[in-house]
Parts: sequence; structure tokens; C-alpha cells
Amino acid sequence: MSRADDAAGGEAREADEPRPRRSGRGRAAGVLLLLAGLAGVTTLPTWFTTTVATALDPHVVVHASGTDVAPAVPAAALVLLACAAAVALVGRVARWVVVAVVVGAGLLVTVAASRALADPWTAGLHEQVVATTGVATDDGAVTVSPWPYASVVAGLVVVLAAGWLARSSRSWPGPSRRHEGTTGAKSVVDDERTAWDALSRGDDPS
Repeated sequence: MSRADDAAGGEAREADEPRPRRSGRGRAAGVLLLLAGLAGVTTLPTWFTTTVATALDPHVVVHASGTDVAPAVPAAALVLLACAAAVALVGRVARWVVVAVVVGAGLLVTVAASRALADPWTAGLHEQVVATTGVATDDGAVTVSPWPYASVVAGLVVVLAAGWLARSSRSWPGPSRRHEGTTGAKSVVDDERTAWDALSRGDDPS
């Protein structure tokens, strides 16, 4: 095989190098986008429902959504969106910062939803009752929908995804590493060409 074929093969391999990195980063960004959407969607429906008696109506139904009683969950979803954008840009060290932030976002979702389940009135149902009926009460039967439980599960999934991200990101070559490798390969080729030209002129390249 000639030197030209070797150089062409090296350039072809270099051209193929970015594909695994883009694929890995793109997959990670897609997973984070999906989890951000999942966490955000769980807060949109009604989480808690209660009935309050007023002077005009003894049966006023009050609904509280996830955004009302656990505003930290949609905030964590926004953080995950930012992480999805950052994962395509960060370097080797900064990846661990992104992983840590993803873990924190997952824990925040789980804790916020769990606290709302533990005490819906304190979490925000009381404020919704006051805003709807004008009656300041924190007593009464509360009906819980499946959505806060789904939010807890979503947070745990985010934490697990952070572990997967930490493991898979180890195989992503850094941009600077590729640049250095390409520069080194180019220097070797240039040195070989210089030596070959010297021999052609009858000089001793050593």
C-alpha cells in the first residue's frame, strides 16, 4: 500500500471519528429532553381535590395542580432542559458538573412531589382554597390523583438516567483530544514527506 493510500485511509478514519461522539451526545441530550418533558407534564393535571363549605355554597370543589403545590418540579424540568443543551457542548471535566446537576434535578422532583403528598394543605392546597372560596381552612378530605406519584417516579428515573449519563460519557472523546491527535498525525506525515524530499535530493535527513 502506498503512502498516499495510507494518508487517505487516515483522513477517512479521522472523518469518521466525530460520528460516535455526536451519536452519544445526541442520545444523551434526547434522553434529558424526554425526562424534562416527562417531569413537566406530570405537574399540569390536578393533583389534589377537596370540598369546602362557604356561606353561599356548602359544596365548593377546589382543585390544585402540580404547579400549584410543587412549583419546584417544573423548575427542575427547566434545569433538565438546560442540561440537555449543555451536554452537547461541555468538555470532559464539565460533563461531571452536568451529571451532578441532573442528579440534583431528579432529587428535587422526587422530594417536592413527596412533600406535597405528605401534606397537601401545607404544600399549597390551603392557598388554592383561600383563593377560590375566601375561606381560610386547612381541614377536609383530600382526593389524591395518580399524578404526584408519577412525578415521584419521574424524579427517580432522572436520577437513574444521571448514572447512565456518567457511565456512557466516559467513552466520548473530547474535542481537544481529537484536535491534538489530528495535529500529531499531520506532523508525522509532514516529517515523512520532508525526509523523502531530502533523500530525493541526495541529502541525509538524519
